[in-house]
Amino acid sequence: MALTFGDGPLASHPRETVNYRIDGPAHRLLFDPFPRRVRAVFGGATVLDTTNGMLLHESNLLPQLYLPRSDVRDDLLTPTDQHTHCPFKGEASYWSITVNGRTVDNALWSYLDPLPAAGWLRDHVALYWGSMDAWFDEDDEVVGHLRDPYHRVDVRSTRRHVRVVAGDEAVAESRRAVLLSETSLPNRFYLPADDVCSDLLELSGTHTVCPYKGTASYRSLRTPSGIITDAAWCYPEPLDGVRAIRGYLCFAAEGVQTWVDGVLQ
Repeated sequence: MALTFGDGPLASHPRETVNYRIDGPAHRLLFDPFPRRVRAVFGGATVLDTTNGMLLHESNLLPQLYLPRSDVRDDLLTPTDQHTHCPFKGEASYWSITVNGRTVDNALWSYLDPLPAAGWLRDHVALYWGSMDAWFDEDDEVVGHLRDPYHRVDVRSTRRHVRVVAGDEAVAESRRAVLLSETSLPNRFYLPADDVCSDLLELSGTHTVCPYKGTASYRSLRTPSGIITDAAWCYPEPLDGVRAIRGYLCFAAEGVQTWVDGVLQ
């Protein structure tokens, strides 16, 4: 994400404030080693186990893990008739995976004869993240996707005046917020629950997963003009590195504004 989204150097429209120009296509590929062991489990079996994983960073897409074909259980694979074409990589062939009577169709793909500009993809395969029951980075289970080594998240306490409003009503106000800065994303201000009008919030059934922060739980906001669905979220059990946002609430939704020192964010 850090390299391929927004104004990152591998995005289609990188930042203009540089003293260089990239001589190459607008859609860019970077094949980069992943520094740790990766395993994936399906149906109780380890489908892949590699210390030679590679991340394909591709303009406007999340990084995708590729690994040598030899690091996948070949006895679990069945070729299918599916093929797709990528104008930057070539034609992909697909395989289904079957373990203990369970099958996930077209879970794995490979560019058997990649385009010359992506020739390093030869003899490598990739799997859809959701096709596996679990993924492990070394011995830690990973949710969402592998962490991009070029992506970072910083959390800092701040005494700036943060005020959240919906319409004409203030729903939160604090000088004890924490500021979360995440690569390629706008700054987010998280407010302690004591500084939020909790009687205006109701629990939502929505949950999302971030590989850098954890599982978020959402709250909807009651206003005089109606309910704003999923107006705020919090991380009840955030991952290491962002523990400071535990239980804090962040607001971002249409109809909700966050002001910091009198400036609309």
